[in-house]
Amino acid sequence: MITRAITQAIALAAGLTGAVGLSQFPEFSQQYTQRLGGAVDELSRVVARFDSDAAALGLSRGEALRQLSTAGDFGAARARSMRETIMRETRLASDLAALDGAGPFMRARLAAHMGDREIAARAWAAYRPAVPATFEGLSYAGVGFGLGWLGIALLAGVGRRILRRKARPAPSSC
Repeated sequence: MITRAITQAIALAAGLTGAVGLSQFPEFSQQYTQRLGGAVDELSRVVARFDSDAAALGLSRGEALRQLSTAGDFGAARARSMRETIMRETRLASDLAALDGAGPFMRARLAAHMGDREIAARAWAAYRPAVPATFEGLSYAGVGFGLGWLGIALLAGVGRRILRRKARPAPSSC
């Protein structure tokens, strides 16, 4: 009886932890998306400026990068960093296009598009958890509570079965 009460208390704590944790997703994902938009805007400006400079010299982007990469050690390093910037801008713009206009429930489905570590770290550093007062926040809280409770209940059930098997006496061989 005491073991069951302890298990229920742990399950309740896990449910509440899940509720509080998951209820923060809607606001965090929105802040991540805002930072993503800012990063895409800035990277797009850098890439556009590079393309504009290349075009002013009659070069395509590829030609400008090739020419830059043959201009000594600094030029090669700058060409590498510009290629990385272009690739990052393309990837982040694609992520933003997927997330743009998506509501909190759809953003959960599209969470793979929130994988930029730098943006996530900066969003997390500025993020301040709050009590969810929106339908979405309360919905996530309910799901988090259920998942936390269910996870502990399943673990407790498996643990009880294992203990019961070990407590059974071994069959005697006469």
